Amino acid sequence: MDPLNVVITVGRSEGQRLVDKVQAVSPNLNIIHRPTREADDLADVAAEVDILYTGDALLHPDDAPRLKWVQIHWAGVDHVLQHPLWTESNVLITNASGVHAINMGQYVMAMMLAFAHRIPVMIADTKAGTWRENRFAAYRPRELRGSTVGIVGYGAIGREVARLAKAFGMTVLAIKRDVRHLADHDSYRVAGTGDPEGELPDRYYPPEALHTFLKDCDFVVLLVPLTEATYHLIDQEALRAMPEHAVLINVARGDVVDEAALVEALREGWIAGAGLDVFSQEPLPEDSPLWGLENAILSPHVAGSTPYYNERASDLFVDNLRRYLKDEPLLNVVQRDLGY
Repeated sequence: MDPLNVVITVGRSEGQRLVDKVQAVSPNLNIIHRPTREADDLADVAAEVDILYTGDALLHPDDAPRLKWVQIHWAGVDHVLQHPLWTESNVLITNASGVHAINMGQYVMAMMLAFAHRIPVMIADTKAGTWRENRFAAYRPRELRGSTVGIVGYGAIGREVARLAKAFGMTVLAIKRDVRHLADHDSYRVAGTGDPEGELPDRYYPPEALHTFLKDCDFVVLLVPLTEATYHLIDQEALRAMPEHAVLINVARGDVVDEAALVEALREGWIAGAGLDVFSQEPLPEDSPLWGLENAILSPHVAGSTPYYNERASDLFVDNLRRYLKDEPLLNVVQRDLGY
């Protein structure tokens, strides 16, 4: 049996350690480590590639006739959806969903705690050099225990948010595309995290019940992929459906939210606040009206960053590679009919 040619374009800093880790799966693998973000840098090996582990260096199917499977280093596959690999081939594509569930779950909890304990107000007053009158009323926190978090998109990150929220005594609501199948054993998960059986939410809602769902939420966490169905999912009507004391947290994609409507909602007090890691335009323009809003906490698309990202992503690839060689189902298969 001829060796399978495995091309890896990620892990520049890991070098030989990453190659050895992948090679240990089978002696019948020819590993080519070519760290790059450009497909042109793979021109000399494209015709022989059987398996590609990459972030952004996507080969055209005409140039890679042997290519059968691409493991994407990222959870998001927006950049893949318009590529010929997606539109003009049947190449199997898997993503890295779940690799950053731990740190993103903690990010979401940090946002909820920050707003619950009036941290934005305290920071603003610290900068102003004065405390507000009647400090107990001005800075009185909301306890997370007994509050309700609504999770829009119950994937790997949403399931970890649910686990953490339950530890704080919160009620958990979740929107899930298919509420008939709650368990998820087809996705990557760090042992001891998440909710693989789908047992933690107190109630599930289908996407069609979004506005009914929003009415019951103290915190709304967006975790859906960006597709035609989720573009501006949170629009003016959705924001109006949220309680005035509610906080929106977006760690999905910027265009899941109608940003102009959100600015209006924050300025006019339709909702109490927003924690935003993603934006319609990134980096966030200097003239964005989101800058300087006292009831918004902004971060530059870093919620998914963790020092363990590459390690976990390569663990996922190795697991999937073993499955591939045994002709077993792979984890995190991107579904062409859904776009994620």
